Amino acid sequence: MQRIHVNGIVQGVGFRPFVYRLAVKEGMRGYVRNLGDAGVEIVLDCGEKEAQEFVKLMLARLPPLARIYEIKISECAAAGRFGAFNILESLDTKEGSGSVIPPDVGMCDACLKEMRDPKNRRHNYFFTTCTDCGPRFTIIDRLPYDRPNTSMRDFQMDGDCAAEYRNPLDRRYHAQTVACKECGPKAWVAEKNGKPTDAGSAGASNGSSNAIWTASKLLSEGAVVAIKGNGGFHIAAATSFDAPVALLRQRRKRRQQPFALMA
Repeated sequence: MQRIHVNGIVQGVGFRPFVYRLAVKEGMRGYVRNLGDAGVEIVLDCGEKEAQEFVKLMLARLPPLARIYEIKISECAAAGRFGAFNILESLDTKEGSGSVIPPDVGMCDACLKEMRDPKNRRHNYFFTTCTDCGPRFTIIDRLPYDRPNTSMRDFQMDGDCAAEYRNPLDRRYHAQTVACKECGPKAWVAEKNGKPTDAGSAGASNGSSNAIWTASKLLSEGAVVAIKGNGGFHIAAATSFDAPVALLRQRRKRRQQPFALMA
């Protein structure tokens, strides 16, 4: 029985589903699981040589966002033999500090294609993500990287999203941010008193695009808009208007300091 301890950016990047698919393809038995702030543990029911070959295959086919800093292979004892390979529930161990929280990642091509497809159930849904993209750093409260340890804990997956999450062949297999317009975060526009406006009401059937269109229109008309995202607020104004930029400088007490530009 061999234990492979992997440290690096291996949580929140689709690493466990990747290891699962590779192990099943290679006919391996055992398990993979997150180890809190100590990386990922892989246990294989095999000898040392087979474990080393598995690591070589793993390093050659890593998910695009994964980064490996250290791998340790050791022999371990097991209570019994394994009948298959599984993803186990995370273990909140105090073994060490081997995991690095990945940064937020822009939408991948596959998710972008879904969002632009009128026939797709995520058409125009702004929070479309998978294991290869989406928020990570700004939604994690603590490791291990599991949905209950992120701000996504408040959004229970509907049947379709849950089916994707449980399907080993789906790219959203064990994707902690999986959501859709039916069960995930919504976008809306509110007045400064917090009351939603009719033009950008929450839960629009078109996947919250009403809210995005309304905010864009307000900016183009010279309004100052606070855009609430995963990690806080962006205070935005169009630079084509002098008045809102001057107002923003006054309110933020930044008379001369340059503002960040978004494009």
